[in-house]
Amino acid sequence: MTNSLLIALQEKGPVSTAAERYLLVYMIGVLLIVCTLIIIFFIVFQKRKNKLLLDKIKLQKAFDEEISRTQAEIQEQTLKSIGWELHDNVGQLLSVASMQLSILGTQVSPEIKGSIKETTNIVRDSLKEVRSLSKSLNNEVILNNGFEKSISNELDRLKRMKFNSAELIVKGKTIPITNKKHEIIIFRILQEFLSNAVKYSEAQNLKVLLDYNDKNLQIQASDDGKGFDVETVAKGAGLLNMKSRAALIHAQFNLFSKIGEGVNLTIDYPLNQ
Repeated sequence: MTNSLLIALQEKGPVSTAAERYLLVYMIGVLLIVCTLIIIFFIVFQKRKNKLLLDKIKLQKAFDEEISRTQAEIQEQTLKSIGWELHDNVGQLLSVASMQLSILGTQVSPEIKGSIKETTNIVRDSLKEVRSLSKSLNNEVILNNGFEKSISNELDRLKRMKFNSAELIVKGKTIPITNKKHEIIIFRILQEFLSNAVKYSEAQNLKVLLDYNDKNLQIQASDDGKGFDVETVAKGAGLLNMKSRAALIHAQFNLFSKIGEGVNLTIDYPLNQ
């Protein structure tokens, strides 16, 4: 537009009059104002667009966290109910079976009495394991026992089941986790890891390390089993469940394994939450 104006003015001859100079300056000023407004509009539009995108991301993150939190609460309530059922119903049935076997043992010949006594001991051991398992499923019991004691109890239970060793190592001065819901979530992540070790690892030894420092609790859990290819189970329910629980408490989560090299879990939990 400016070039056309200049050509038109040049065809008339040298720009000499004040009116022509004023017209040229006016047109250039209008053009600059229009360009400036366009730039300002574009900047405001981009900022508004970016803000809307950030708001959308925040809302989606909040929604995902709420879904994860709700799922965790539902799972906790389900585990608590299962724990009560095991303790009250299955435990009661095993207690009755143990009593009846003991009574029966007094009414049979010595040859059969030995077998009945052995069976009675198995039933009593089963009752002990059921009661121990029911406690590990009840979050109220976990909170009453404390974080480290609950982990130790879980390792002791698993050691009685099948492992040569299952040890808990604590480094640094213990710093209590102030958010008790987070305490339960961390315990459930470890419980999921240990449960998978029982079912799949063929391991002989388990280890859990709690390393406290001023700002973080670093947790390492490992087994010496057959390991697996992480990529093949990246979308497995167990792994996704552990990851979502860790994200819910803003903890860094990493699971490392190779075939033949066992499994290592690390959780870095910030204590200032």
